Amino acid sequence: MIAPPEAHVTSREPDGVERRRVGDIDVLIRPGTSDACPLLLLHGIGSRSFSFQPLMQALGTARTVIAWDAPGYGASRPLASPSPVVADYAVSALALLDALALPQVDLLGHSLGTLIAAHVAAHVAETTPQRVRRLALLSPTLGYGVAPGAPLPPAVAARPVELAELGGDAFAGKRGPRLVHASERKPNATQAVIAAMATMTLPGYAQAAHLLGTGRLLDDVAKLRCPTLVAVGAEDVVTPPDIARRVAQALPPQAVTSAGAVLIEGCGHAVYLEEPATVAALIERHFTGERT
Repeated sequence: MIAPPEAHVTSREPDGVERRRVGDIDVLIRPGTSDACPLLLLHGIGSRSFSFQPLMQALGTARTVIAWDAPGYGASRPLASPSPVVADYAVSALALLDALALPQVDLLGHSLGTLIAAHVAAHVAETTPQRVRRLALLSPTLGYGVAPGAPLPPAVAARPVELAELGGDAFAGKRGPRLVHASERKPNATQAVIAAMATMTLPGYAQAAHLLGTGRLLDDVAKLRCPTLVAVGAEDVVTPPDIARRVAQALPPQAVTSAGAVLIEGCGHAVYLEEPATVAALIERHFTGERT
């Protein structure tokens, strides 16, 4: 159980969730009722820590669950480099774990967050393999693999430009619904996606675009040693199931926990908002060591 000093608590949310400032990073924490391995949640490029609240509520209360606002998101301090790479984000994530005095965690990344999660797990596998006990990669993105300092792919470079031109609300209204399958039938999930995306600001979003452009997920996946779940919405048009299948096929034997990527039926990219109870049950089985 995590109990940082009271001074670190900045607000109290429903269902026992607290917002805390930990060094340069803002987090949501739902303290657990036991010493079960804590779970750290890393969001995607258009999301925030509060996007995970439905999933946090659907998970069992035994474990402590932490959701970060990535550097440059919300109140979290941006990274120093205007064009950071995945290692820069991994350093921030590990610094957060150190500040919370967590020697071991389970780790879940969604979309862009899978680049960070896999890099953290691959990095500690070489030094302190016990640091990440189990890993889950939801709706994984491969990254575009451009060399650091090289021009970003046009589609990636256009993202922060579009945000600056449209502003957060219009940007979210244009991009958000695409993340939800049959968005007109899932107003709560769609509104949640749009609400998070509307909070995007610069330079944090532009820095995340550099992470997307330079990311090379498969390089890190090949180095994983911890049991790893790969799952994706069956109707995802942002990071389609074929990408998740490639990731699952690239796992080393010691990291394989299921026969390929797990498809979450009826869901698009925002799986944990579309079906939080289904996703919670899936990852609970994985993190408790059951076959998925």
